[in-house]
Amino acid sequence: MFDLYIANKNYSSWSLRPWVLMKVLEIPFNEHLMPFEGGTGASHATFTRFSPSGLVPCLVDVTDKGELAVWDSLAIVEYLAEQYTSVWPSDKTARAWARSATAEMHSGFGTLRDECSMNCGMRVELNSLSANLNADLARLDTLWQQGLERFGGPFLAGEHFSAVDAFYAPVAFRVQTFNLPVSEKSQVYVERLLALPAMQAWYQAALEEPWREPMHEADTLKNGAVTSDHRKA
Repeated sequence: MFDLYIANKNYSSWSLRPWVLMKVLEIPFNEHLMPFEGGTGASHATFTRFSPSGLVPCLVDVTDKGELAVWDSLAIVEYLAEQYTSVWPSDKTARAWARSATAEMHSGFGTLRDECSMNCGMRVELNSLSANLNADLARLDTLWQQGLERFGGPFLAGEHFSAVDAFYAPVAFRVQTFNLPVSEKSQVYVERLLALPAMQAWYQAALEEPWREPMHEADTLKNGAVTSDHRKA
C-alpha cells in the first residue's frame, strides 16, 4: 500500500492534490500528517526523512527493489496514472486538455497563491483585488468554462473526477475563504468540489487541527482582515 506524507490540512494546498485524488478514486494509502514546524525551511530536516526535496507531499511505494519515494504533486499524479487509468480521462482530447490545465495550475496562478494563501478555516475580507489577482481569476473562469462546456461536465474534463479537478480543489477552498468573485457557472463548480465527501472530510479535519503556524497565518491576512474563524479553539 502507498504511504502519503502530507502537512497541515488547513494550509497545505499541495498536499490536498494527491490526497483528494486518491480518496475520490478509492486508491488505498496510509496517511502520514507531518505538521509544519515554523517558517520557511523550518520543517526541512524533518521532511527529508521521507522526502528527498524536504517538501510535501511525498508518496512512498514499496517495490521489488525497495522503497521508492515520489515527490512533487504532479510527479505523484503521473506515477499513480501508470497504475490507475482513472487518474486521467480516457478520451485522448480530454486527457490532453486535462494535462495542460493541470500543468498550468502547477506552474501558474502565482498571484492567486500569493495573495490568497490556503487557510480552510478562516474567512477573510480582502482589502482590494489587485490587477494581477483579477487577471488570475479571469483566466480561471475562462479555463474552467472551457473544460466544463467542451467536455460536458460536471467535472472539468467530463463526467468523472480526475487529476485536473484535484489540482483545482485547493482553489475551491480559496474561493470560499476569501469570497473571491468568480462567474456563476464557476461558483457552481466550486460548490460541487466543496461538496465532495473527500473534500468535506479534509475540511472537517482541518478545522480540528490544533496547530497555528505563524508564517501561514500571516500570509492569510497580509492582504485582508479576518471576518470569522471556524477552526476549533
